[in-house]
Amino acid sequence: MNRQDVQINRITRSPFSSRGMKSSAWKLFAAATLAAVLCSPVLKADDDRPFLPDQVRAVSTVPGNGDVNPYGVAFVPPEFPAGGAINPGDILVSNFNNNMNLQGTGTTIVDVPPTAPVFQYFGGTAPLGLTTALNVLKKGFVLVGNFPSTDGTCGNSSAGSILVIDKNGNLVSSITDPLIDGPWDSALFDEGGHAKFFVANGLNGTVVRVDLSVSSSGVTVKKITQIASSYTFQCDAVTFVDAPTGLVYDANRDVLYVASSADNAVYAVYDAGDRTHDGGRGMLIYTDAKHLHGPLGMTMAPNGHLLVANNDVINSDPNQPSEIVEFTVDSHFVKEISMDPAQGGSFGLAVDTTGKTAKFAAVDDATNLFLIWTLKLHE
Repeated sequence: MNRQDVQINRITRSPFSSRGMKSSAWKLFAAATLAAVLCSPVLKADDDRPFLPDQVRAVSTVPGNGDVNPYGVAFVPPEFPAGGAINPGDILVSNFNNNMNLQGTGTTIVDVPPTAPVFQYFGGTAPLGLTTALNVLKKGFVLVGNFPSTDGTCGNSSAGSILVIDKNGNLVSSITDPLIDGPWDSALFDEGGHAKFFVANGLNGTVVRVDLSVSSSGVTVKKITQIASSYTFQCDAVTFVDAPTGLVYDANRDVLYVASSADNAVYAVYDAGDRTHDGGRGMLIYTDAKHLHGPLGMTMAPNGHLLVANNDVINSDPNQPSEIVEFTVDSHFVKEISMDPAQGGSFGLAVDTTGKTAKFAAVDDATNLFLIWTLKLHE
């Protein structure tokens, strides 16, 4: 493991990153979030009140090799085995760009422990481009999408793969298949010895389910099934690609929610965990020209609401920069917060509800910052 400390910045300090943020903008942002902290509510799992909580910590994601543009976010689960480089409660963040800010060339994953210094957990060998498709298996492995480009453009990208990395940051295997074509984001349903891994493809607008067998020695693919398709996809000079991105799997209802950036909409694919055929786009559950601006990463809050980031290229609104939008699965807008006073900052996000608190973590890829909020939960 190549351990390299990365500076941690609290809300009262100015963040430092390769792109940076103007101090005046940061002060406005800090003041707004500090005001929100003072009126933060508590929440229980079935509460109808808004979930989006308030910033308490900001962390630089730039490792020693200078990689930028953080995308994926994943919590290390409580069952994760001890004795490795990462531990339960840590948060992983994947980088999509290299130190020259070329998209599809980032090779690193950083680990954010609850209190210890941030460090580089994984550093791969180019060509790599580590995406928002980042998940952690209970048996001790990390899955991350690899969507590489030779020159930082989508036009010169390749299908890529899913990397399987062990608890010490070593690459142990790669998952490749004709149905995996630019893995852009993912969702995981982990049952220990086996798992369902859903992957959104940036180069063909499809979603596949990868059925996995998992042991302490490795990960084996049992079957790969295309379960959804026909989402709009296109290369984009600013965002690399506009395609199906955020995936959230509700195992209780066997529904996969899909945020489709170019369609500016969120869909529901039913029977996602066991379907054997392609269900097309599924059912449209949320489209909102006022609040959606190219939905990207997505996660589910403890109250059952969906939280989605926006790329600010599709249906752009300069008055709503870098928004994370909260809405219900039956199409009702709830709330939104801005990650950054500039556009294009929001992307990967995740929620962890271990214990009596919920942690909400999201990247601001405009400034290479990782923001962590905490919200108390009712019994």
